[in-house]
Amino acid sequence: MKVLKFGGTSVGSVESILNVKKIVESRSENMVVVVSALGGVTDRLIETAKMARQGDGAYLESLAEIEKRHFDMIAACFPDSECGNSSNSADAARGRLNSADSLRGTVKELLGELSDLYRGVFLLKELTDKTLDEIVSFGERISSHIVTSLIEGAVRRDSLDFIGTVYRHRKNELDAAATYPLINEAFADFLAGTPLQRGDCGTPCSDGGTGTPLQASSRRVAVVPGFISRDSGDGRITNLGRGGSDYTASILAAGLKAECLEIWTDVDGFMTADPRVIKTSYVIPELSFTEAMELCNFGAKVIYPPTLYPVYVNDIPLLVKNTFRPQLQGSVIRRDCRGSGRMITGITSIGNCCLLNVSGTSMVGIVGVNSRIFSTLADNSISVFLASQSSSETSITLGLREEDGELARQLLDEEFAYEIGRGSMNRVSVTPGLSTIAIVGENMKKNCSVPGKLFTTLGRSGINAIAVAQGSSETNISFVVERQFLRKSLNVLHDSFFLSEYREVNLFICGVGTVGGSLLRQLDSQREHLMRERNLKLNVVGIARSSRGVFDRGGTDLAKLDSEGIALNVEKLREEVIGMNIFNSVFVDCTASPEVAALYKDFFRHGISVVAANKIAASSTDYAEYKSLKEEALKRGVKFLYETNVGAGLPVIRTVSDLTASGDRVERIEAVLSGTLNYILNAVSGTVTLSQAVRQAKELGFSEPDPRVDLSGRDVVRKIVILAREAGYAVNMEDVRTTPLLPEEYFSLSQEEFWRRLPSLDAAFEAHRRSVLSRGLQWRFVARLSDGECSVGLREVDASSPLFRPLEGSNNLVLLTTARYHQHPLVIQGYGAGAEVTAAGVFADIMRVANI
Repeated sequence: MKVLKFGGTSVGSVESILNVKKIVESRSENMVVVVSALGGVTDRLIETAKMARQGDGAYLESLAEIEKRHFDMIAACFPDSECGNSSNSADAARGRLNSADSLRGTVKELLGELSDLYRGVFLLKELTDKTLDEIVSFGERISSHIVTSLIEGAVRRDSLDFIGTVYRHRKNELDAAATYPLINEAFADFLAGTPLQRGDCGTPCSDGGTGTPLQASSRRVAVVPGFISRDSGDGRITNLGRGGSDYTASILAAGLKAECLEIWTDVDGFMTADPRVIKTSYVIPELSFTEAMELCNFGAKVIYPPTLYPVYVNDIPLLVKNTFRPQLQGSVIRRDCRGSGRMITGITSIGNCCLLNVSGTSMVGIVGVNSRIFSTLADNSISVFLASQSSSETSITLGLREEDGELARQLLDEEFAYEIGRGSMNRVSVTPGLSTIAIVGENMKKNCSVPGKLFTTLGRSGINAIAVAQGSSETNISFVVERQFLRKSLNVLHDSFFLSEYREVNLFICGVGTVGGSLLRQLDSQREHLMRERNLKLNVVGIARSSRGVFDRGGTDLAKLDSEGIALNVEKLREEVIGMNIFNSVFVDCTASPEVAALYKDFFRHGISVVAANKIAASSTDYAEYKSLKEEALKRGVKFLYETNVGAGLPVIRTVSDLTASGDRVERIEAVLSGTLNYILNAVSGTVTLSQAVRQAKELGFSEPDPRVDLSGRDVVRKIVILAREAGYAVNMEDVRTTPLLPEEYFSLSQEEFWRRLPSLDAAFEAHRRSVLSRGLQWRFVARLSDGECSVGLREVDASSPLFRPLEGSNNLVLLTTARYHQHPLVIQGYGAGAEVTAAGVFADIMRVANI
């Protein structure tokens, strides 16, 4: 025998209630079916009662809507005006046992009682707890009659006859001693296998109400209204609290020694996290009672928390299923849970909470302070879901629902008024605007890596845990964060503990020119491969250019920049990126803007990594500021990567960094670092002039839009400064001796004048080139670091130098002479310019962040 419970959404519409009929009638075993009120009816009953209490005559309109809701449901479920308990001509010959007319009569009678109660409230303008309890009982009382009439072979048992309560701690609690014997008495025929009497359904039978045994199958179905109960003392109608239908079902399962309890609802089961926040959350197929209790008590609203105790004590498995998708497996809760092998089972949270801090020197070593705190709160029905006390005993921090915070503060200030007056205790303080998160799992026990991973993950994401609590059971670690960080915390933890199918990294791409555009195309082309082969999902959640941006945590693309983008400046960019507060986020700077580079430190402080093709931060800033940026990123546990600042996609910066980190010392660097200048020097020939080579470099995308940025050597200066700094030398740009490729006067001309006058240099340049070649030498534009001194300029190199080797196109060449690579320098060579290779280098840095 099984107990099945169907909630308000499961009986809230014609479609859903017919699903209930289908689910129950497809079974062959005996069942007790517990039902809630039609979805939304309980709230409407309460609202109508409040209107009547206020003397608002509009309560009659609200009552009429309640009546219409139920009669419309009956009309839709029984369009031929016949109930479902008679299905063939033989049955019809004996008469319709439960006609729709008799059901309507029963419901009409109950609604009449409800109307009388509302009228009394309206006239007296008084609504007692007793009256309200009776009013809200009508939802389940009516819905259970409808479901009984709808299901083939069903009878009704009234929970008012066997669920008893006692009033304790300002609420109704189950009277187990009275309830369980009454359950066995009420279901004696059910347990004994005696045919059930149709008259038990509460509506007149065709034979005058004496009850006719069911002739259908041996399967027996009893429908019971959930939620409602009676006081064991005075007999008044009470209830088991909001969500109490789950509890009714659990009590019945325990009392009847059921094989299983099934909770049918509108979700697929227990989820690893709230699916409204974490799109990658999924159903937990199996969990222990301990895990379920932790999740339910801490915000997972799948099951009413008291539901678990009766079935746990009696070792009855509990299955959670979706009424609307019954083919799905659901979640099963059992003692001998096999588990998933994961570190944690699920993550749950309470969105609106506050912290209450009670502190003072008089608390030290004094027995009874905590007793006074918790007794005061309990006497006023204020629940504490988290407590954390310092070992010095000078303070205790309590987690409460935000709506209880101010009342709790007043009550405790009154309780400790004497101590506060003496100065031995401080006034109680309240910190609102918080959320509490809990990670739950049996595998957390004696697993020291879990708390380490938890707080490391939060720290790297820029999230501060304000208060922390863990019980000795080690199945729950709870912590409090600012409410603005709730979504981010849930996502980053879900991702970090490998509950997600994919590790997700969220990207903000700033700059959509040649490099940024190429990067977006590369990301798009690799997305499926990375998801399939690396379980990595790269989400572009923001795209920005100089004056416009588009941001969407669900993902965006370049096409939306013009159609859906917003006006943007640097400050607005900062607000959008930080304001999204999204987990595992990376800001990718494909601009050359100093204003954008100035945002990096603020991004670090908010747990956002930075990947920069922009050289400004690593070179143009003062060395002290550069060092401060690196330290801030290290302090915040985020990445600051800029490999493409030197050599585009070549692993130059990383190599220098790895050498120094491993204890090597860089003594000298000689490098051809400008792919643009190398291309120009290689392109110039007897048939291609200097001016033609410069124009080709621009047209092929090897140079900046204004090639003088490259021709000045300033870009090479930035690169040697970056390498010097990575090697541990405190160098600024002004420290570098620079000889540009062209005369100084050309750098002050307008672009138009520059292009007009550039050919005048062709003849002299060609003559010089021929002279160099005639002596067996090569031209290279070389950046050099030696003994901490840096220089940049055109050099003539002979065949004995590694720099002499052929450098086709935009190749870069870097020679690293170190304490370890002293006799034979380490050589790095490859393409060092071009949008595609630079974008690929940025992509590689993004992957390094993703693989933290």
